Amino acid sequence: MNENSQCGVSEPFALRVIGNDMAPEFCDGSIVVVDPGGVIKNGCFVIAQLIDDTVLRQLHISNGKYYLNSTSSKSPEEVNQQNIVGVISQKAGRRRHQRKRYDL
Repeated sequence: MNENSQCGVSEPFALRVIGNDMAPEFCDGSIVVVDPGGVIKNGCFVIAQLIDDTVLRQLHISNGKYYLNSTSSKSPEEVNQQNIVGVISQKAGRRRHQRKRYDL
C-alpha cells in the first residue's frame, strides 16, 4: 500500500478485474471488494502479491501450504501467507443478480 494513501491498512477497498483468468466467476471489468482483514480459509478468493504481478485467485490450503488456482491454469502456484493482500468479500454488479457476497 502507498504510505500516502488515505485508506487505513485494514480498510476494505475496491479493485477492477483485468483479464479473464478467473472467468466465469470474475470476468474482465468486474469490481470486487477486498477485505485486508478477512478470514483466510480454504476455498476463498484472494488478492495476492507475487514477484511481478498482483493476482486474483482461489486459495487452497493443503498440509499447511497455500496454493493459488485460476480457472485458466490447472497448475496451482504455491505462495506464503504473507503474499495474500486480502480476501474478496463482494463482487459488485449493476443488477442484483450480478452481485455476490463471499464472506458469509
